[in-house]
Amino acid sequence: MKVKVQKLDGKAAGDVELNDAVFGVEPRADILHRVVTWQLENRRGTARPTRERSDVARTGKKFGRQKGSGGARHGDRGAPIFIGGGKAHGARKRDFDPSLNKKIRALGLRMALSSKAKDGLVVVDSLDLKDAKTKAVAETFGKNGWSGKVLVIDGDAVNEGFRKAAGNLKGVNVLPAVGANVYDILKHDTLVLTKDAVEKLEARFNG
Repeated sequence: MKVKVQKLDGKAAGDVELNDAVFGVEPRADILHRVVTWQLENRRGTARPTRERSDVARTGKKFGRQKGSGGARHGDRGAPIFIGGGKAHGARKRDFDPSLNKKIRALGLRMALSSKAKDGLVVVDSLDLKDAKTKAVAETFGKNGWSGKVLVIDGDAVNEGFRKAAGNLKGVNVLPAVGANVYDILKHDTLVLTKDAVEKLEARFNG
C-alpha cells in the first residue's frame, strides 16, 4: 500500500510503501472488541478491600461471662461492633487481571492500524518545528485539516517540546511508537504517523 508523505507545513514529501501485513489487514469487530476490553481492564486498579470479621487479628477467646453482666452475649472481639473489629459489609477485593493471547493482541493492533490506513491515516516525514509552541502547533494542525481527536505517533523518542505544545490542544495526544495501542488508535479521528514510527511499527511485527 502506497501512501503520500507530507511535511508538517502540508507540502508533499514523496511516498512511502506501507507493509500490507501491518497496514492492510481486514479489521474484525470481535478481535478489536476483545483487545480493547483487555486493555481497559488492565488500566483498572485493584479495589482495596476492607478487613472483615475473619480478617482482623483479634482473640477468639470468650472475654466475659455468659450471664450476669447486664450486657449482650459476646464471644469474639473481632465482631464489627467493637473498636478494632472487622468491618461489616465492607468493600470486597475486585482484581482485574484478564489474560489475552499475544497473537490476538498483535492482530488487534494490526487491525486498528489497517482501519486507520483505509480512512484517517496521515504520514509525515518528521515532527520538527522551528517554533514548537502551542500556537504554532495549532496553526499547523489547522492548516493541514487535522481536526477533532488527533493521535500523533512518533518514533521511540518523542520531541519533548512538540509533545508539551500539542498536549495543550484539545483532543490531541502524542505517543511514542512503543506505546501505540488499539484503544488510543481507534478512539481518535485522525492518526498521524512519522516515517520513523512507520518503520518502528513494521519492525515490531517483523521482528
